[in-house]
Amino acid sequence: MPNGVLAVHKPGGITSHDVVGIVRRLFGTRRVGHAGTLDPLATGVLAVCVGPATRIAEYLAASTKEYIAGVEFGVQTDTQDATGRIVAEDDASSLTPAAVEEALRSFRGTIRQVPPMVSAVHHEGRRLYALAREGLTVERAPREVTISTVVLEEFVAGARATARLRVGCSAGTYIRALAADLGCALGVGGAMASLVRTRSGSIRLEACRTLEHLVAMREAGRLAEALVPIASALAGWPRAELDEAATEDVLHGRPVRVREGTGLGSGMPVLALLVDVRGDAVAIARVADAVAAPLKVLVRAT
Repeated sequence: MPNGVLAVHKPGGITSHDVVGIVRRLFGTRRVGHAGTLDPLATGVLAVCVGPATRIAEYLAASTKEYIAGVEFGVQTDTQDATGRIVAEDDASSLTPAAVEEALRSFRGTIRQVPPMVSAVHHEGRRLYALAREGLTVERAPREVTISTVVLEEFVAGARATARLRVGCSAGTYIRALAADLGCALGVGGAMASLVRTRSGSIRLEACRTLEHLVAMREAGRLAEALVPIASALAGWPRAELDEAATEDVLHGRPVRVREGTGLGSGMPVLALLVDVRGDAVAIARVADAVAAPLKVLVRAT
C-alpha cells in the first residue's frame, strides 16, 4: 500500500478535493486526504496524505503557513476575494505605502478574526459556505489567530490600489479576512485578489510537484518516488528513537520510556513522533515525565 505525503503544487481553478480525486486515481486507492484547504482561486503548497499517512493529516493541517497574497483596495465583495459579487466601491487613490505599512502594524501578533461566510466552519451542523450559497448570512464568533509576519512587498497606487503581502501565520488564519479587514482599517475597503501558499509546515513550494509532473511519473512507473515519508513530513517535531523492544510495545499500543538525551524527559506534556532504529515513523505519542503514550500508531504490528 502506498504510504506518504505528496507535496502538490495546486493550480488555480480547481478545489483541494479535486486534487484528492486526481491523486486517488493516480494511486488507485481511496485512502487519500489533504491537509489544509486551498480555495479554487489559490495556488501553491497542498499536502496530500496517501495510505496510512492520512492519520497525520490533522497534524499537518495544524502547522504554520506562509503565503504571498495580492490585495485590491477600493472594493469590497461578498466573498472577500476577487471571485465574489462587488458590494461596495471607493476611491483608493489617496493610499500610500506608508499608510498601508502603518495599518499592518495592528495585524501582527495574536489577533481576532471573524470567519468568512464562505469558509468551512460549522454553524449549527452546517458549513458556512453551504449557507452562503443559499444567500444566508449568520453571526460568527471571532477566533484568535496568530500572524507572525506580514510584510508589504509591493504597492501600486491608483483608484484601485494594489498590494502584495508576504504573510506567515498560524493554521486557521483567513487571508481573505485579513485583506478585507486591512481595507476596512484604511477606510477604502479591500479584497483578496490572489493567493499563493508558499509553505505548509516543513513543505515549501519549491519542493512541490505539479499535477502534470505526477501524471508523468505515474506513466513512467515512478510515482512512489514522489511520496515523502511521514518522518520527513513531520520534520521539526520533537522525536524519540525506539529500540526494537520499545517499538514492538508501541505497535501494540503500550507506553514506553524514552531514552535520555531526547529533551523529552521532563516538563509539560508534548506531542512527539516516535521512530524506529531506521528512522521510520512508528507513532504519534504524548510524552510526559519521559514516558511516551501512543496516540496514533502509524504502522501495523507484525
